[in-house]
Amino acid sequence: MNLDSTDLALVHLLQADGRTSYETLAARVGLSRAAARARALRLTEDGILRIVGVIHPAVLGRTVSAHVAFDVVGPAEPVARTVAGLSEAVFVTLTAGRRPVIAELRTSDFAALSALVADIARLPGVRGVDTTPYTRVLKDPYLPVTSPDTVSLDETDHAILRALQTDGRMSYAELADRIAMSAAAARARSLRLLDAGVFRVAALVRPGTLGMGHLAGFSLRRSGDAHGTAGVGGLLATEQVQFAAECVGRADVIGTVGGETLADVLASLEELRALDGVHGLESWLHLELVKERYDSLTS
Repeated sequence: MNLDSTDLALVHLLQADGRTSYETLAARVGLSRAAARARALRLTEDGILRIVGVIHPAVLGRTVSAHVAFDVVGPAEPVARTVAGLSEAVFVTLTAGRRPVIAELRTSDFAALSALVADIARLPGVRGVDTTPYTRVLKDPYLPVTSPDTVSLDETDHAILRALQTDGRMSYAELADRIAMSAAAARARSLRLLDAGVFRVAALVRPGTLGMGHLAGFSLRRSGDAHGTAGVGGLLATEQVQFAAECVGRADVIGTVGGETLADVLASLEELRALDGVHGLESWLHLELVKERYDSLTS
């Protein structure tokens, strides 16, 4: 499906806030409400995007995240599929690079992470596991980089989250019917959870839709002075950088860049290498996305 500039504008708006009203979408892209609604529905029906409620992992008690790279013996795909079957694995890819399988794991604490990595290291086909815990997420396409407010969630809150995580644009009237309360009460509860950062509604976009058909991961070292700080600032300002996190271990920052072509990806990596205070950049190409699942109450 070929997207025109209006389609792309709608996608960007829904990425920022998946519950943006059709009236607002229409005003922002210069269409009637009916035309904006029809376009947005076509994008979802054609599988270009899914609008879901993305629950902050801290709400589920998953406060530790790590980048994990695997050395394998034999074919890499069976290892990737096995790791993808773990509930703690939210992102798994097959890569072209020094290590053929990359994953992001989220656990309740460092003891749980250590135990999980030890279990994975014993899986058939796994020769070695390199773990790099995140200390701070700097940029994330779907979640705020700050922790959510401390709120007490009851069963009604959980019911709202379960409903909206599969259909982020569900009307408050339909939501009210599902949880047996008034539409006004359902709206008030949902807004309370949104304002607290418990979850946000966003459009998950099919890879390649926004000219990011090729993805590469990178890890880098940076100097510990003002030059290194400036370098990270430049990294975060780079539009092609989709994700970045500060780490402890073999890298200071790990992230992901995207591009329409491999030449675009290379240009982005070269731009990162040229940043002040950045050195020792290593990269790998994501060949196949095996799993991308954001924390939910039902998985």
